[in-house]
Order: sequence, then C-alpha cells, then structure tokens
Amino acid sequence: MDEVIQITKDIKAGNTKPIYFFMGEEPYYIDKLTAFIEDNVLTEDEKGFNQMVLYGRDTSIEEVVSAAKRYPMMADKQVVIVKEAQELARTIDKLEAYVENPQPTTVLVFAYKYKTLDKRKKITKLLAKHGVVFESKKLYENQVGDWIKRVLSGQKYAIEPKAAAMLVEFLGTDLSKISNELDKLKIILPQGHTITANDIEENIGISKDFNVFELRKAIGEKSQLKAYKIAEYFAQNPKDNPIVMTTGLVFGFFSQLLQYHGLKDKNPKNVASVLKVSPYFVGDYETAGRNYPMKKVSAIVAKLRDIDVKSKGVGANSISQHDLLKEMLYTIFN
Repeated sequence: MDEVIQITKDIKAGNTKPIYFFMGEEPYYIDKLTAFIEDNVLTEDEKGFNQMVLYGRDTSIEEVVSAAKRYPMMADKQVVIVKEAQELARTIDKLEAYVENPQPTTVLVFAYKYKTLDKRKKITKLLAKHGVVFESKKLYENQVGDWIKRVLSGQKYAIEPKAAAMLVEFLGTDLSKISNELDKLKIILPQGHTITANDIEENIGISKDFNVFELRKAIGEKSQLKAYKIAEYFAQNPKDNPIVMTTGLVFGFFSQLLQYHGLKDKNPKNVASVLKVSPYFVGDYETAGRNYPMKKVSAIVAKLRDIDVKSKGVGANSISQHDLLKEMLYTIFN
C-alpha cells in the first residue's frame, strides 16, 4: 500500500515515468492505479487527442509501440493505456526495444492482471530500469481485516473487528468486492461512524448471528444447541448458505485446528500468522483446542472429508442439505 501511495504522490506532483507496468494476482490495485493515471495525468481538454486505451486481446505489441511513439497534440504528454495486458504475455518480449529507448513525451501503462513477469527476464529488468514495475500481491485472509481498517481510516471511518471479520468471511480476499460493499456503506453512513455488525447485517444482508463463523464458534465452544439452530437456519436459507461452502469452511477450520495443536508457539500473533487467519479468530482456535484434543480432531477431519465429498453431490444425491448438516454436527459432537 505504501508503494501505491508513493506512485500516486509522484504522479500528482507531475513526476511521471515513461512506462508503468502494473502486474499481479490482485487486480484491485492494478485497476486503481490505472484509473488514477487515466484520470490525473492529462486535463479533460488534453484527453481527447492525447489519451488512448487499448485492450490486450484486440491489439499487438507492434500496435502498442506504434501508439506510444506518436507525439502529443497541443499537450506536453500523451497517455497510452493497455488494459487486460496479460493477453499479450506470449509476445511481451517484443517490447524490449521500445523500453530501452521509450518516448519521453508518452506515459505508457500496462494493466497486466492475474500474472507476473519473470523477474529474471530481460524485459522485466528493463521495465524496472526505465519505468515503474509494481506487483499487486494477493493478501492472506489474516491481512484483509487490517486492510479494511486502513482503507476506512483514510476515509474517516472505523469498523468493529466482528464487522470486518464478517466481510472477510463472506467476500473472501477479493479486495474489489470488499471495496464495493464498503462504498455502499459509505453512501448510507456518515463520516466518523464506526461500522458495526448490525450495519453489515442491515445494509449488506449478512446475518450477524447466523453465519459460518458463528457456526464455527459454536462448534469450537461445543455449544450444540446454538450450532443446531444455525444449521437449521442454513437449511431454510440454502441460497445464502450453500452446503458446499459450509462444509468446506468447517472442514478447513478443523484442518487448521490440527495445525494449531502442532504449534509449539501458541502466541496469538504467531497463531494468526501460521494459520493465516484474522487475529479476531485466534480465540476461537484456543477454545476449540481445549475442547477437542488432537486425536479427536484427526478423527473429525477424516470423517469431514467424506461429508465434504457428499456435499458436492458425490454418492449423496438423495441426501438433503438439512440432513447433511445434521450429519456433520453429529460427527463433530459425538
């Protein structure tokens, strides 16, 4: 994030580079940086003649280079943006000659999503020497909560740990999806507001009481009544709580619990780092670790594999979601 801030600061100050190559598994920052250049390098009057957007699947390296070598019209610079540039992966080396001697009046941008260039290749080294290469890496689940807090803090909002955990649990590590939901909340809630679990439930539709991590917590605490109530709610709302996701996440929880038992250092910070979970959930593993000895966890994991397979329809076409959930809980508690 610091690198993103620095890139945008330099561009705002008029300190542009002739080439920007944004690449990586996480498209969020690639899109943000590309949009920032698209919106901020040229004035609205200059954009008409001097800003061009190409798409990887519809163009070639030769066409990109030809566009980049043009001179700007009635402006100091022109901007050439190549979106979906990963479609040019097989011919990207053809860019070498241009990168060695880039047009100084052109800002050439590549949005190269879901892939990265080999850092050992000549083209990668040339891009880093003559321009800016930024790799947008996927965040681990245990990092996304802090990312949400930082983003909201910069926009004068705060968020409760449970609310952040709910977003991560249901939207995963896709920063674009999370950002879209946060944008919806910011339309409704005033600046200075602390986003709560209730806000998430009322405005995004994620139940604060009947969700997978509440089920996981109930299982960890051996709260059978609560766990069966949540399972009943899931069975009545299968579209919002697909059985495959539920069994998969419960299986994942016990697999991580097996890891937890194997840790010598059970300091919360180390647990969050090794298990790659939000620090908010570490207490759940500590509690479950006391309630389920390692031998018991191993047996549960073995049985949950079978239930996870059944949830995907393998050898269980006639078993209802309701019955599978009950079977899963019976397996865990007995």
